[in-house]
Amino acid sequence: MTHSHRPLIAVPARFCATTSALRYAAEVNARALIEAIWRAGGEPATIHPYAPAGRCDPALTAARLARFDGIVLPGGGDLSPHRYEADQAHEAVYDVDHEQDAFDLEVARQALAMGLPLLAICRGLQVVNTVLGGTLHQDMGGPDREHRHIRHPVSLTPGTAIAAIAGADTLQASCFHHQHVARLGEGLVATARAIDGTIEAVEATETSGWFSAVQWHPEDTAREDPAQQRLFDTLVRAAYETR
Repeated sequence: MTHSHRPLIAVPARFCATTSALRYAAEVNARALIEAIWRAGGEPATIHPYAPAGRCDPALTAARLARFDGIVLPGGGDLSPHRYEADQAHEAVYDVDHEQDAFDLEVARQALAMGLPLLAICRGLQVVNTVLGGTLHQDMGGPDREHRHIRHPVSLTPGTAIAAIAGADTLQASCFHHQHVARLGEGLVATARAIDGTIEAVEATETSGWFSAVQWHPEDTAREDPAQQRLFDTLVRAAYETR
């Protein structure tokens, strides 16, 4: 496809207290993520997470998303545990932002309802799981058990969309998370797991649009790993066909 016909892919920004190049707080996205979307033929567009006082207007969010052809829900800090019915927050929970939470949750809800192609990454997977009534383990048990700054093998369920995209039954996943799915949301099935049993990918049994969610960060290695890049390629192709 030509540059002028690139599908427009929305990527909610992440609030950042400080950045090296700017004097004030910023809204950012990982360069590796943006470049992976661009390599796939998409036009990545960072969007402002507008949810004043932690409240997000469903109609406004739906109207904002209607101009886009697809969505990537990226990684980020932890969801507030009260979003998935937890009474107390584990001491390891970090970077909770109620405005970010409200916006991401509403984006996931509207994207699924509208049938917009959606790729959810790390926190994004957890957001989708929460929207569909699932829960999270707030902490995986400390530094010896969490999946931070590591690459490890992930087993893919044969016959699933993620296995078809990867073209294999295992892949190397670059991970940075200390939380993971506890109870799966309604209509979701686990399609990949780590050796320790951690759910690493989910798919929906029924959806009107293309959807995939992974607990790892495919953008980390997409430049050199075709299997990871194909996640973005498939999203953009679905966005192009949807438009």
